[in-house]
Amino acid sequence: MDELICSAKGCRTEAGWRLLWNNPKLHTPDRRKTWLACDEHRVSLSDFLGARGFLRETAPIDAGGGRSVIDDRDRLEG
Repeated sequence: MDELICSAKGCRTEAGWRLLWNNPKLHTPDRRKTWLACDEHRVSLSDFLGARGFLRETAPIDAGGGRSVIDDRDRLEG
């Protein structure tokens, strides 16, 4: 099984959090994209998504089915 890695640019730490988000200008209301976050980057990635109105939910990876909800691994480039 692949290790789940934090989505923060340059981070190679194992992720412990799912940040579920969508861009309402691009995605239907029920669509959720997923970024993964380690403990160190959970707040900064959440703040980045929240400032844009994209963040919908933050949850531990093992909550709500864990691996099955990871639908992409976009990397934060900024």
